[in-house]
Amino acid sequence: MILCIDVGGSRMKWGLAGPHGWLKQGGVANAQIGTLILRDWQNLPRPDRVVGVNTAGEAQRVRVEGQLARWRAGVQWIKPAAKGGGVINEYRQGELAPDRWASLIAARRRATAGNEPATCVVVNAGTCVTIDALDADGRFRGGVMLPGLQSMLSALADAMPLSRTSGGHWKDFPVNDADGAATGVARAVCGAVAVTRATIASGDAPVRVFIGGGAAREIAPHLAAPVEVVDNLVLEGVLALAD
Repeated sequence: MILCIDVGGSRMKWGLAGPHGWLKQGGVANAQIGTLILRDWQNLPRPDRVVGVNTAGEAQRVRVEGQLARWRAGVQWIKPAAKGGGVINEYRQGELAPDRWASLIAARRRATAGNEPATCVVVNAGTCVTIDALDADGRFRGGVMLPGLQSMLSALADAMPLSRTSGGHWKDFPVNDADGAATGVARAVCGAVAVTRATIASGDAPVRVFIGGGAAREIAPHLAAPVEVVDNLVLEGVLALAD
């Protein structure tokens, strides 16, 4: 059994995988990582291996490893490579975050599951938003980064202190500040996805989008098909790299 870990900017997700797929999955806010062994992992079987990615810094890494002391299990922390899992990494070495690398590996597996490999765009919509382009040959061409939806809303609130910029919803034609803000930040992400899609498109073949992260289901309905929401895209990639 393999315990896969994804420590993000605000939350940690985990999944225990056996020979035939996921046995159990969960997630906690980073501030609650210290409670895992007493709560979520109290009755979890001892994993044979622990593999993970961490983009939250050294302090969170130490907290995670402290929770694993009960099993005397060390963590294999994944780092991006020049090549792996069917992906050729053209990003500048040493700068790509490991969660993006894992997402690309997972997307490549999904994109090659059909008759022909598909060009795809890989979106992680969490504390930050990353939008990465992966061509049909498995080359990671590069990607863009945006603030997450909540960060963009907070920036609007700071810039427009007399306006209500929270609590809104997507509207095709917003008629109040809250809906205007919610729609605007979501459209910013959708626009960046559309431009990335158009840039990497080749011929008439559709460019697939795989999107994960906490805001995935908020953004996905407003993207052109084909779009697939993958709740644990990073964990899928971690497991693939562990295999």
